[in-house]
Amino acid sequence: MESVRVYEIPDCKMVSSGIGMFGEEKLENFSKWFSSLKQTIFPKDFLFWDGEQQGSGGFHWLYMYEDGMDVPDEFSIIDFKGGLYAVVTAIDQQDNTEAMKTREAFLESHGLEIDKSRFELGNIITTPLANKILGYNQMDYYTPIKEK
Repeated sequence: MESVRVYEIPDCKMVSSGIGMFGEEKLENFSKWFSSLKQTIFPKDFLFWDGEQQGSGGFHWLYMYEDGMDVPDEFSIIDFKGGLYAVVTAIDQQDNTEAMKTREAFLESHGLEIDKSRFELGNIITTPLANKILGYNQMDYYTPIKEK
């Protein structure tokens, strides 16, 4: 059985936290806002390291926008360029070297490569109840891909 799945995120609108660091008000407020929304079967938030803006960069958090959503004024709604992603799961905040080796082997065997024009994304897929049972969070790592 394969342990890498290919997922397609469509072009869409996302609510953007802007760039910040954990512990700063911007990301804390974003986390509080989207955590107050109704939980669905699939997480709709994506985090990535955005080093291309504002000097040294920082974390950038996105949440899939839906028409009619009440978005606080401090956050913006942006256009998100979707595409194909290779997705692997590992334990959050632990060494993910083996998961990335598995991803690389999968890409090579299927004639795929990393699409460096888009950011790598991540999201925590563990609910609070699952975290309580497991004692840790599982993280999905989304790597943008394209055909070689």
